[in-house]
Amino acid sequence: MAAAVEEPLAPLTGVGWAATPEAAPTGWSVLATSTEGAPANLGKGFGHKGGGYLCVSTGGQAAASPVVTDVQVLNDRSPQPAGYSRIPEFPEPRAGVSRKKRVYVRLQPLSAADTAVFDIKLSSKSKAIPHYMKIGELGGFAVWCKKGPVSKSSPPPVPKPRSISLGLKQLSLQPDADSEQKSPERPVARCGTKRSSFTLHNSVDDASSIYNLSAMDGVPFTLHPRFGNSLSIGSTAVLAELNVKSLADIEKEYDYAFVVERTAAARLPPSIC
Repeated sequence: MAAAVEEPLAPLTGVGWAATPEAAPTGWSVLATSTEGAPANLGKGFGHKGGGYLCVSTGGQAAASPVVTDVQVLNDRSPQPAGYSRIPEFPEPRAGVSRKKRVYVRLQPLSAADTAVFDIKLSSKSKAIPHYMKIGELGGFAVWCKKGPVSKSSPPPVPKPRSISLGLKQLSLQPDADSEQKSPERPVARCGTKRSSFTLHNSVDDASSIYNLSAMDGVPFTLHPRFGNSLSIGSTAVLAELNVKSLADIEKEYDYAFVVERTAAARLPPSIC
């Protein structure tokens, strides 16, 4: 007793009808038996005295290769569904031969298909196959198909390079490798009479230290001679030289009686003779 056809690992790329198992082309698998092991000769369902067998193809796994996304078994009086094509027959059918049942398939490119048919099985009319969907009956057998989602292997998306202007590069908080190699370390200018022992690493050329600069960087700091001696003596000597005036002293120093202005205002205008 022959075993049933094993479930393929790839979507079906074609469904056909073969007059004999030997008539199927290379790359096609013939459904010669049902799930119960009975010979699956479907010739009566096709109205052909010589017999016939369903066959499937799983070849061609390229992204542009068409795959079977649906299968329908219809009566010969039913119109052909839109987007479906009649399955091929091997060998070519003779003119004038009628078929009581017709099988139609819908083919789509693998890249455009979301679901596909992965397997077709035959069984007796009274038996149900788990995880399979019944699509019709042929020659005393029930036809079942198994559908599933199509797995598409697409390359990971590549982010587009973003153009950064020169101004944004200068505001970057990360140090620039080229500027660090080109610009050596420079000592800070001396402040007063004391020499500075630390260095400023690329304070002008390195964009990363732009926030560490101030308006007084590089300007020498010196004290006026008037205050040099005072600071050396102490803060008390500076306070001793300050002349603090009270409000009464200020009013007395700047007191003005406005005598001239009052005299001029009281002077009578000359009389007219």
